[in-house]
Amino acid sequence: MPESQVIQTDKAPSAIGPYSQAVRQGSLVFLSGQVPLDPASMRLVGGGIAEQTEQVFDNLAAVAQAAGTSLDQTLRMTIYLTDLGNFKAVNEIMARRLAAPYPARVTIGVAALPANAMVEIDAILAADS
Repeated sequence: MPESQVIQTDKAPSAIGPYSQAVRQGSLVFLSGQVPLDPASMRLVGGGIAEQTEQVFDNLAAVAQAAGTSLDQTLRMTIYLTDLGNFKAVNEIMARRLAAPYPARVTIGVAALPANAMVEIDAILAADS
């Protein structure tokens, strides 16, 4: 089995716990969940679900780029929402930020997220070996 490679970039929020922003294993990249923290200030972005979701996608894209791939190579995403009433708004942003064919996906309603975020997303991406 090939050795795992830890992915780290200052263009996304640093880990707020004992985990890596992403880990690459062969041709797969596993992105840790991103919440809508501004990477420079490490503070939650202002606004509502649209602004928070855009920041999450920006953070995921930065980590994907650091891993040598892009969100266009997403195989699977998990979206965590503190209010499932935001499902439609997140779908609209996801449809704009990713190209078809869209990845497999799970959306889960949760009671709370780190930093009082409204949304968190993790992903598994393909990458060239």
